[in-house]
Amino acid sequence: MIIDLTKFISVEEPFWRELEEILKKLEERQYLSMNLEETERFHYLYERAASDLARLGTFASEPETRRYLESLVGRAYGEIHESRQKSKRFNPFTWFLVTFPQTFRRHFRAFALSVAITLVGVVFGGFALALDPDAKAILMPFEYLQGNPEDRVALEESAESDRLAGKKANFSAFLMTHNIQVAVTTLALGVTWAAGTILVLFSTGVMLGSIIVDYVRAGQTAFLTGWLLPHGSFEISAILIAGQAGLLLGRAMIGTGRRQSLRQRMRSISNDLVVLISGVALMLVWAGFVESFFSQYHQPVIPYWAKISFGIFELAGLILFFWKSGRTPSPTASQAEP
Repeated sequence: MIIDLTKFISVEEPFWRELEEILKKLEERQYLSMNLEETERFHYLYERAASDLARLGTFASEPETRRYLESLVGRAYGEIHESRQKSKRFNPFTWFLVTFPQTFRRHFRAFALSVAITLVGVVFGGFALALDPDAKAILMPFEYLQGNPEDRVALEESAESDRLAGKKANFSAFLMTHNIQVAVTTLALGVTWAAGTILVLFSTGVMLGSIIVDYVRAGQTAFLTGWLLPHGSFEISAILIAGQAGLLLGRAMIGTGRRQSLRQRMRSISNDLVVLISGVALMLVWAGFVESFFSQYHQPVIPYWAKISFGIFELAGLILFFWKSGRTPSPTASQAEP
């Protein structure tokens, strides 16, 4: 093919420069993403440059131009056919709103099992206290729960001064630290082939069930709901998710029905465990804040209906978050006619 080399270069060079600018952006900003129109343009420029390189192959008089095009086409080919997954810059909002709920849903069966184990404990604890009220000291190992619920409610409702005045921040920090330690322990006990995780979940359910029965029998259901629901909607959910993570770890330790080594199984779930326990920690930070600054104040300071409404709102929002957040719309839905 006979071509006017000077005219050919003058016509095609702007396209080469445009391709080079795109490649510089892609190479300097590894997190850069292109939309469909930009991607199509990039592919067109690559194909044009490759075609120009083939046409220049017959001209020995332009080695510099040929080497320049070879480099350009090679770089473009590498970007188009890149098979390695590029690392992405950590975005806390994307992690919390997308990665965390997606990870939770991916292992929902483990969460359901965590809930089931806890509910068995709730039923056991409730029946145990109903059958033997003297077992309260064993079932509820906290001093402030040992007395008569009616006496405690009367004392809480008659308090004229703020007993947490000047101590809210310290109390909140203590709650956050303690609950996060419990959650991490619940996860870590998965290395016992999940036996330790199951024990923590069951014992948590036993304590919760005995508290419910104790206060309901004493006619203090409103107090109990207003006390537990605002912070418990997050705190109890967080412990259940920590149990979910512990059960995942236990399953990896057991490895039944999986043709992988222990190292491979652990590697396959390690990222998900970190995501789950990190999300749990954030939930417990919020729970500690709410318990210190809101849950500990009772009627007449804060009406029970307001506390219960706030707790229901939190729980509904939490369910909606884990159910919906991070989901991509289905293609059929996005393409549906209005």
